[in-house]
Amino acid sequence: MLEILHQDEHLVAINKPHGLLVHKSPIAADASEFAVQMLRDQLGQRVFPAHRLDRKTGGVLLFALSPDMNSKMQSMFENRKVQKTYIAIVRGFLPELGEIDYPLTNENGLTQDAVTHYERLATAELPVAFGKHPTSRYSLVKLLPETGRHHQLRKHMAHIFHPIIGDRPHGCNKQNRLWLEKWGMNTMLLHASMLKFTHPATGEKVEISAGLQSEFLRAKVILGMT
Repeated sequence: MLEILHQDEHLVAINKPHGLLVHKSPIAADASEFAVQMLRDQLGQRVFPAHRLDRKTGGVLLFALSPDMNSKMQSMFENRKVQKTYIAIVRGFLPELGEIDYPLTNENGLTQDAVTHYERLATAELPVAFGKHPTSRYSLVKLLPETGRHHQLRKHMAHIFHPIIGDRPHGCNKQNRLWLEKWGMNTMLLHASMLKFTHPATGEKVEISAGLQSEFLRAKVILGMT
């Protein structure tokens, strides 16, 4: 059963597990379960994904319950009328506050503006040698994407040399191997924690939050960030 975070007559939101595809994709032929079908079967009605989350990303995923509401919500996402908040664990000590303004090129070769704001929430330094360094450093961060480009947060964090742990192909292969070999973890530590918007049907302010999932919580324990 998918964890339902919000439900009304127009919208429903779930806490999507890491590794679950939103819908069928020709580039992921290995998958047999999809959030759209699972939620449809759980609710007994059609659902329409109003935005997208990467397969590896967990957290708030919003669906509309009609084509009309889906169109309205997709328009809100496209016009930056939905505030999105993510939590991630990245390599190194990130500055306390910052903005990444770095255009990204999509799969069709189109270069688009892309802006991400970040805030460091905590740091950890483990006595685990990494490369030339005697220790391994990490930051827990809050990420606020101003735009919604494909793999924006993953690419932006890699661009400033603080890649998200568990990210492939944009992350650090050596760190990913370390986490897999030492702690048996290959989850990408990126979590969509909150959506805020004005409900298109009721005009009410909506805030939907999703708790961190088990592997992310385990990573925080490993890092002493509990």
